[in-house]
Amino acid sequence: MSRRALTLMVAGFLTLALAIIGAVLPVPYVVLSPGPTENTIGDVDGKPVISIKGRQTYPTDGKLSLVTVAYQGGPGARIDLFSALRGWIDPTIAVVPEETIFPPATTAKQVEEQNTQEMTNSQDDATAAALTELKIPYTSVVTVASTEKGLPADGKFKRGDEIVSVDGTPTADRESVSAAVRRHKAGETVTFVVNRGDQSLTVAVPTTASKDGTPVVGIVMRSGYKFPFEVSINVGDVGGPSAGMMFSLGIVDKLTPGAMTGGKAVAGTGTITPEGEVGPIGGIQQKMVGAREAGAAFFLTPADNCAEAVKAVPEGLKLIKVESLHEAVQAIDVIRTGKGTTPSCSAG
Repeated sequence: MSRRALTLMVAGFLTLALAIIGAVLPVPYVVLSPGPTENTIGDVDGKPVISIKGRQTYPTDGKLSLVTVAYQGGPGARIDLFSALRGWIDPTIAVVPEETIFPPATTAKQVEEQNTQEMTNSQDDATAAALTELKIPYTSVVTVASTEKGLPADGKFKRGDEIVSVDGTPTADRESVSAAVRRHKAGETVTFVVNRGDQSLTVAVPTTASKDGTPVVGIVMRSGYKFPFEVSINVGDVGGPSAGMMFSLGIVDKLTPGAMTGGKAVAGTGTITPEGEVGPIGGIQQKMVGAREAGAAFFLTPADNCAEAVKAVPEGLKLIKVESLHEAVQAIDVIRTGKGTTPSCSAG
């Protein structure tokens, strides 16, 4: 073999080796693909997704499906370059920088815990939105989510404590609690009345100055609700807030006579506020693909996602633009009866 041929052969082997090594090296990207869909008026693992106790419910029919996005990759489980390249080729899959899903200095476990908390909050907000839509009264409360280690409140409150009043003034919302604390000087005592289970407790806590000099006690609060009946939501490992609107629709369907969809398959996505406002979500393309694969013909789309959604809508899936839970209910009425028109998404 000539020296030139040997050189070319060695160079070829080296190129191939480098290509193989490069293909299996981990890269800081995450692959997003269509995840499972769940019918909010159906069952998961033999249990109803939505269970209501203490209030009359009615039979349902059809599907009101939430949609999800599955991801592969992230800190400690990075994908290889080959997987990323396959994702870039597949139009149903998105490949995004790792920091899109995992902010810097966060772990996969922290992101998972945050998604779980967001899902819990979303379920409460969804119940509140459904009751608002049905004009069923409920009470808003402020509860203790946690206390900050080393600050005065640490060890004096428990997760779930309901803050009833501060310095004798009834609690209206989280801002009213913060404002009451800020009215004190550092070192002064704030008097809280909290409900812990069946107990009413008075808790006195001194303030301390934060880095910017603002008086604080170290309570992390969250908004909560007291509903006139029990609503439980079971979705297994699904996390995040994007199923809020579909939970609300499932609750409305169960609390009102007649099947809301008339037996038709409707899917959708969107965050929800207690007032019923629908907000945008991520992964709209993958969620639409998942909805269509699950048999949905109609897709309730947050208005702020419409421009992105129309560029990649699967064949046979009709996009319906919604800005509120009330609009979503009205759209489903049109779907069921075939009378009237629904607002459509547009590219701009």
